[in-house]
Amino acid sequence: MSKYAVRKEIPKKADEELKNYPKLARHLLFHRGIKMAEEAEKFLNPNYDAHNHDPFLMKDMEKAVERVLEAVKENEKVAIWSDYDADGIPGGVILHDFFKKIGFKNFENHIPDRNDDGFGLNKEAVQEFGKNKVKLLITIDCGITDTAEVLEAKNLGIDVIVTDHHLPAEILPEAFAILNPKQKDCEYPEKMLCGAGVIFKLIQALAFSIQSDSSLNPKPLPAKILEGQNLVGRALNPVSIGFEKWFLDMVGIATLSDMVPLTGENRVFAYYGLKVLRKTPRLGLKKLLQKIRVDQRTLAEDDIGFSISPRINAASRMGIAMDAFKLLTAENESEAEVYADHLDKINNERKGMVAAMVKEMKKIISERYAEPPKIIVLGNPKWKPSLVGLAAGTLAEEHSCPVFIWGREGESTIKGSCRSDGSISLVEIMRKTKEGIFIDFGGHHLSGGFSVRSESVHILEEELLAAHGKIEKEGEDIGLPAPRNCLARQAGKIPVDAKMEIDEVNDETFGILEKLSPFGVGNEKPLFLFENIKIEEANKFGKENGHLKLIFKNSRGSRVPAIAFFADENSWSTPIKAGEKINMIANLEKSYFGNRPEIRLRIVDIF
Repeated sequence: MSKYAVRKEIPKKADEELKNYPKLARHLLFHRGIKMAEEAEKFLNPNYDAHNHDPFLMKDMEKAVERVLEAVKENEKVAIWSDYDADGIPGGVILHDFFKKIGFKNFENHIPDRNDDGFGLNKEAVQEFGKNKVKLLITIDCGITDTAEVLEAKNLGIDVIVTDHHLPAEILPEAFAILNPKQKDCEYPEKMLCGAGVIFKLIQALAFSIQSDSSLNPKPLPAKILEGQNLVGRALNPVSIGFEKWFLDMVGIATLSDMVPLTGENRVFAYYGLKVLRKTPRLGLKKLLQKIRVDQRTLAEDDIGFSISPRINAASRMGIAMDAFKLLTAENESEAEVYADHLDKINNERKGMVAAMVKEMKKIISERYAEPPKIIVLGNPKWKPSLVGLAAGTLAEEHSCPVFIWGREGESTIKGSCRSDGSISLVEIMRKTKEGIFIDFGGHHLSGGFSVRSESVHILEEELLAAHGKIEKEGEDIGLPAPRNCLARQAGKIPVDAKMEIDEVNDETFGILEKLSPFGVGNEKPLFLFENIKIEEANKFGKENGHLKLIFKNSRGSRVPAIAFFADENSWSTPIKAGEKINMIANLEKSYFGNRPEIRLRIVDIF
């Protein structure tokens, strides 16, 4: 138990305040910072209408709405430029679907090539937009640091609306409007939206503005927008009240994929996003779910994180990002099937390449670092830049420290990705690194990307360590709910939510936990300690027997399964065999494999 610490019983005052909820729910809520009954009700029962913020609270929202409606009214050519990941691509789909829904056709979606174009806007693309007489450019999940590119667009007579959620630099681009809740003077309450969340707020504002009943608007709209409302309403397809809710499937995927805290408005988006996903008519998603044997009716957050998002991201990591966009916007079954098969195939290829890369990196780490490192920096010109982020995530979780990995393809610039365990902000580390080391960089507290000058790559680790030291010395607060492993490192032990008996592994307990879902950053999946439990059976399963399944029995003699993927009897610090008694850390989950609902345990550790 030296690695773990079971959370204490909650105070009597909190227990009394939350008395209307089951004991386990009270315990879990309190240790997630929810101590008042009103907070608990809001958390356990998200309400789309009541818990959704007014989109017009976001700085520049009125300007953005007015400009989009003007472009629609005048039939100006609009370009949509979104990032190439499982946030930007769904965001691009949302705006695409909105324009199609209202009957506006003079627009085109663009997603950059991850390796050739890099992150964000590029001047060549902007100049091409100028040649093609684009009048309005809307960015999604990027653009907040693209000052030169936005200025180029402005000089070409293109208005730019930047919608982004990444941290702004000191100097903002000279855009027509900037929608980013992280702007210093933006009063929008939810600062941690993902990129698709920001574009959805624009869609909400536009939807309010074009619906005939102005009483639906959260506050009186400017005269120009109201004027545009009538014009648009006559010129384009009529839309029903609340039609934009069907776009929450894309917002849900992005919110659950992009490591934003699943609290506040993000919880609402994730919660309702899953509800819409379970009913979505999107042919591409339906075909993909069939391909990977996920029942759409019981789709959960783990299916997004482990099955859907990797395949969306595989498009840009292994080929062309637009392939994922085409899957999500497919309008006939044959096209949907082709892209579903393609994304599944390249994702399998991606898994093999990343596994080989991680194996090589682990060998280097074991030889280079005698003590637990404060920061890991690795690079190899042969490593594919589009895949190093996945490897960095694995290593950051394993070593509980920030990880920076770079690669290079052909003669292109050295590019890399970084991931944090949550203990320190990656963006702040890169900001405090000596000037001239990076060509550019960006991202979040927990993940980011960068490019490095060839002459600087040999001192990259030294400079990043120095920057890390500055932040530690200054004691800066990154202002972000930290993942469990970060909390663990700071406290010296990994927090376990509660002790549990095998008899408690049942539908009733799962029902309590389900009310707290979806789980993710800021609302981690509960961990439980099972002490001195006897293994009845120990088996392997899977195509190549690559996974472990243990069977326990409760006091009624019923079998209770526990599984661990990519593990065997020798994966733990204690022997695993039938008849032995063990201590186990596990999550509780419900499997629907083979259309047979089953409550089971997901093994985290055995000792």
